[in-house]
Amino acid sequence: MARPKQFDRDQALDAAIAVFREHGFAGSSAAMLTDAMRIGRQSLYDTFGDKWRLYATAVQRYARAETQAHLDALRSGETPYDGLRLMLERVASEAHTACLGVNSICEFGKANTELTEIREAAGRVLHAGFVAALRAAQADGDIAADVSPEEASAFLNASIAGIRIAARDGADEAQLRSLARITLRAFA
Repeated sequence: MARPKQFDRDQALDAAIAVFREHGFAGSSAAMLTDAMRIGRQSLYDTFGDKWRLYATAVQRYARAETQAHLDALRSGETPYDGLRLMLERVASEAHTACLGVNSICEFGKANTELTEIREAAGRVLHAGFVAALRAAQADGDIAADVSPEEASAFLNASIAGIRIAARDGADEAQLRSLARITLRAFA
């Protein structure tokens, strides 16, 4: 008779996300994962399949959560422009914790179809949120009329990745906040 699972799947997955964020797919061993997840090796395989399935599931969960956090920050401002500022400040304040999305791009690029589909789905949602906020800020007169919201959305996305990479390279909090401010100034 098989033993029932003695762990919370979501908590275990969040622990795996933390390992993958810090070490990437290749740098994360099964032992590192099972230790962090507080599960046995067999439970990892029975619940998640294998290391790759666990990684893909982790990237999916992370992409959903991070996309929602960006959208929540965008909507939290008194004005659309303020929401953009708050979102960028959030990115800067959390950038010293590695981003699984950026890391998966750096590690795999577009070589893996499954990861590409996960990232592109999250990217479409984020792009729509960025464009809506940028258009609303433009309507309020806070962003120059000649700024293309679609192009500005791509710039925001690249800037967020750049802030996170700068943090991994050792940029301090003041430098990261400066990058966030300069990103916003590009739309004036």
